[in-house]
Amino acid sequence: MPSFLHNFRSKSRSNIKTDKAPADSTTKATVHGPFKRKKSSSSLNSRLESNPSNPSTSPSASILPREDSVVTTPNGVDNGIPPLPTPRPTRPAVNTTVKRYSMNGLTSVSINGSQRSLNQYSLLAPRVTSVSEGSWVHQKVLLIHGRIGDPSVKPQNGMVTVNHHNDNFPPTTWPVNDSYFKALIHLDPGHNRLRLDYNSPKASAANTSIPAHSSFLNVCYLPLNTAPPLQLAIILGKDSPGTYDAMPDRMQREGNSLDLAVKKYRMAAYLWQVFTGEQMQRHGFGRRCFRLEEEWQPGTLTFHDWATGQLRTEAKVHIIRCNKTVAEIRDLDRAQQYDKAKRKGDLFGIAAEAVKDYFKISPGQKQYVSCMFLDAHWDPSAKTIRGHAALGGGDGELQLAIFGSHALQSYPSSIEEVWQAFQDCTRTDTAFVANDCNESGSSWEAANIGIGAHLHEVGHLFGCPHQESGIMLRDYVTLNRTFTCREPFSTRTGTKGHRLVLPEDECGWHRLDTLRFRFHPCFRIPTDAPIVGDGSVQVWTVDNGQGGVIATSQSGIAWIEIFPDGDDVCHYWREYPREPTEGNSGSGYLFPRQAALVESELRDLLPKAKRNSRLKLHIYSGGGEKHEVKDYNLLSNPKHSRIRIPDGRWGYRGNKLGCSQMEGSQPQDLILESAYIQTKLLVSIRVYHGFAVDGIEFFYEDNTSQLFGKRGGKPGGTDFPLDTRKGELLMGFCLRAGLWIDGLQILTSLGRKSEWFGNPHGGSSHTLIPPRGYTIGGVSGSCGPWLDGFTLIITR
Repeated sequence: MPSFLHNFRSKSRSNIKTDKAPADSTTKATVHGPFKRKKSSSSLNSRLESNPSNPSTSPSASILPREDSVVTTPNGVDNGIPPLPTPRPTRPAVNTTVKRYSMNGLTSVSINGSQRSLNQYSLLAPRVTSVSEGSWVHQKVLLIHGRIGDPSVKPQNGMVTVNHHNDNFPPTTWPVNDSYFKALIHLDPGHNRLRLDYNSPKASAANTSIPAHSSFLNVCYLPLNTAPPLQLAIILGKDSPGTYDAMPDRMQREGNSLDLAVKKYRMAAYLWQVFTGEQMQRHGFGRRCFRLEEEWQPGTLTFHDWATGQLRTEAKVHIIRCNKTVAEIRDLDRAQQYDKAKRKGDLFGIAAEAVKDYFKISPGQKQYVSCMFLDAHWDPSAKTIRGHAALGGGDGELQLAIFGSHALQSYPSSIEEVWQAFQDCTRTDTAFVANDCNESGSSWEAANIGIGAHLHEVGHLFGCPHQESGIMLRDYVTLNRTFTCREPFSTRTGTKGHRLVLPEDECGWHRLDTLRFRFHPCFRIPTDAPIVGDGSVQVWTVDNGQGGVIATSQSGIAWIEIFPDGDDVCHYWREYPREPTEGNSGSGYLFPRQAALVESELRDLLPKAKRNSRLKLHIYSGGGEKHEVKDYNLLSNPKHSRIRIPDGRWGYRGNKLGCSQMEGSQPQDLILESAYIQTKLLVSIRVYHGFAVDGIEFFYEDNTSQLFGKRGGKPGGTDFPLDTRKGELLMGFCLRAGLWIDGLQILTSLGRKSEWFGNPHGGSSHTLIPPRGYTIGGVSGSCGPWLDGFTLIITR
């Protein structure tokens, strides 16, 4: 055998069978090769070692010496070994027993078989600053924002990829601007573990499938199924083709069908939810938000589902055809923005009628519905948007918000399109679509106006008035800043947008709006304490030495808004701190049930120029109810509420319920004899009632009685005896009152309640119980054909 063949054979055997080779010089060369290759357990080769059938990943191939570990001879042969052909890189084989998420995101098998996680010490790994680890949220789509590295050292620009839990939702990418990013994440009910990867052409990256700069975020999503939902509806004329305004290029690219309108409207509603949940968190109320009515249906929140028909639980959009034609809806006389229109509010009535007929709303069933008129249309000749009105409010049974579809073409239709929609600088062509209020000169600004102004009307739906700032003014013109970190050129201001948008640059809900949401039934979360009582607020005027004006509520006094003379919008308010609850049962009162409205303290909240003006107050309870004091100066004067009790003490009338406007109505004051005669014992109360309350008669132990009102309604009335042997006393009343006293219920000191007398569903609910330190001295009010005014007289 030639000598050179003998040497070649020896070299090959010593390199291939390294585990059995002797410790000679050839083995030393092998040690430099394969053992120095074990740099990372996340390399591509280490992941593929488990496939021995692949030549490029076999043990012999995986332990070949590296370039820096071999010696090149002058004849071009490495260590005497002829060079082997370089194999073409192959795609990793997919392991069907392991999800791709767990392979790429959790661990990787190293050469020695140990498990290693991702590099959690990368300085460029995404850091989420808006959501803490393990947070509980109550919305399907959540906004997060954070940063990459240290912006003060080297600002980063690139993309962040959000990989969702168990790949249940496709990955989404979001831009990084000057080291800051914002992203929307889709959550499944329960625990969600998400991986965030940062990629940039200028950032170092591993030559493997494992991202070099990654981090994890754990979030728990608890859907709210007990709070009333916000329902979405699109209203069409009975002869509507089901299309909306769009520019020709966009119409050619994506169309303007009803199906696409549903996708865009649904995405806009989730953006409302995202925005509101983030704002509630920033105001210290936790991640509470209204919920959307959802159903199991083909998903649209990601465009990947459009073709596959993947079923998901997403917001339901009701399609309602009203009894009006498209021409009637687009009547210029109904266009809200048309100066000469005489019926600007008609569209609200048309929507309310259509919604009530569609949902078959019954008395007592309160619903919250946001509607879009799809047949809204820009009329270039009249320079008016026909079929559009921006209105919100309700009648107690239906809370409604309406808006037009004139900006719908600019809305994103999926989560992937959100940041792109708010970066789209396509100019608005008024030959085809509207430039609403001359603030929609580009596509991203039109999206601001459309989505934001509709959210403004949803705020009215939830009971929010106009405010000094925020969404309920017109700050929604910068709604885009909530979802992006960089702002394009603005045609509205004629200036470049913010290069870097930080949280302090964003628009938001006003503090008073978030207070309303905190106590709104649509925003309740499982950890909220149960509401005590009916949430009504009562106001009592006593002498200044005894507290002046006292506000009481069974559910607690939450905050007070102060309006100096001439102010239509609230600029000054006072929040009341929560009191510690008793134990951990949640049965205690979070807010004080009684608050003294001291005039000097209220006026100290005002600027000096307004401290002497007349004041109007709005008092809000922890149950979400409001009581209006139209003239605090008049209310705080005890001369208007005092009444002398026969034993010389003063009694004080509370705020009267009912309007006292019925024909023949006469005022009446009744001082209970048991309040000033110690030998008088109240033993029974008789209520005269029919469809309303006619009168109340108080019976004493000595067979005497006192009548307030009339003996009408049911013959003989209905008696409610007191258990005097146990010391049971009259403590107060629950009332149903509107224009008159619809219904009445008696409350006692032993916690007993009578049945409802009269109409238990008429008017609104109120609880009349004297403040601490006071007792019932009598009743006051007025009576016409039946009681149309009622309150208590309290005394010490």
